[in-house]
Amino acid sequence: MDSSTTDAYIDDFARFIEASPSSYHAVAEAARRLDEAGFSRLDEASDWPAAGADGGAASAEPAASARHYVVRDGAIIAWLRPAEATATTPFRVLGSHTDSPAFKLKPKPTIANRGWLQAGVEVYGGPLLNSWLDRELELAGRLVTRDGVEHLVRTGPYLRIPQLAIHLDREVNSGLTLDKQRHLTPVFGVGHAGDLLAHLAHLAGVPAWDVAGYDLLTADTQGPARFGKDGELFAAGRMDNLSSVYAGLVALIAAADETQAEQEHISVLAAFDHEELGSESRSGASGPLLDDVLSRIGAGLGATSSDRLRAYAASWCLSADAGHAIHPNYPERHDPVNTPIAGGGPLLKINANQRYATDAFGAALWARACERAGVSYQEFVSNNAVPCGSTIGPLTATRLGIRTVDVGVPLLSMHSARELCHVNDPVALSAAVGAFFAGA
Repeated sequence: MDSSTTDAYIDDFARFIEASPSSYHAVAEAARRLDEAGFSRLDEASDWPAAGADGGAASAEPAASARHYVVRDGAIIAWLRPAEATATTPFRVLGSHTDSPAFKLKPKPTIANRGWLQAGVEVYGGPLLNSWLDRELELAGRLVTRDGVEHLVRTGPYLRIPQLAIHLDREVNSGLTLDKQRHLTPVFGVGHAGDLLAHLAHLAGVPAWDVAGYDLLTADTQGPARFGKDGELFAAGRMDNLSSVYAGLVALIAAADETQAEQEHISVLAAFDHEELGSESRSGASGPLLDDVLSRIGAGLGATSSDRLRAYAASWCLSADAGHAIHPNYPERHDPVNTPIAGGGPLLKINANQRYATDAFGAALWARACERAGVSYQEFVSNNAVPCGSTIGPLTATRLGIRTVDVGVPLLSMHSARELCHVNDPVALSAAVGAFFAGA
């Protein structure tokens, strides 16, 4: 990749991250960009246009591809259907997730404690807890009023989880132990009078008494930054997994701008919520969302149940989630032979116990996509003594029977409030996804 391409990609990726402090904001930002690219939003509770009809209008579109998306809470699925698609046309799916580890606001969130005002929070997912200390945090997410209307809100810098001074814990540098209930309650003011929920309602422009529910999480407010030799390193929050969401979004929009006359598949971006919790929700990868959407796309093409199975049998999913670059200070935690480095290209993630879904056919597909994109890639496999996490890949393969391969950007400090990558790797991932959508 030339430097101007990398610079433009990373600059816009930073803007996407800054616009996406929560899964709900990430979906809203993705939807905004899709709207600008000519995609139309469909309502799950309404009829969807059949092939040959545009996004709900009366005129036909016999010679054009169809561009649509659907939102379910903190998840979004967008697709590009070629004009010549049939009931058995397969899918090319880029699977990712919008959520990241954080702290979620509890009910009765305002706490007055020894002259401080604090926010009651619950740990969301598996954050690297110490990385969240002594940072200016914001709350971001959604309020839902009694009429069932969703209101996105973000506070900007508002909270901080203060660490105990070394003078009061002389052994802290020998080992830090954080009690999730006692030690991770952020402060946002002093005194005994304050109403956190009222402040959030004010920011959203609704009366506090009208707020019936909320889903609000913390996010680090420090902006993304390039640094290091030649500005080759990039640090930001939530790259696990906004790096994959953004890569897929850029690739899908680029595919929509190209001719689709000879494309023999339907390109799909699937960005799920709740992966950090195990994906078991209506908007998570273990839920019915992807199957619902693909089934309805097929129904619009006149697909029978047999046609649907035929389409799935010829389909592919790239499960794109962040992975681990070798850590120079902890090399013993990595496989001694497979040692992916920052800047060496996106990862092909492999696990003998199917914590990743990659098999030999998937490895061949990824090799073709990277070759077509002109980028290198690296294999990642865990140290046998350090069990790896998992992704939406095995879930998608299990639920739908679609052949799946796990890939992603190599990071340091995964699940930290602020993660680290090489600037070339996100760019290369998006290029490879573009080649995947193009049919590699």
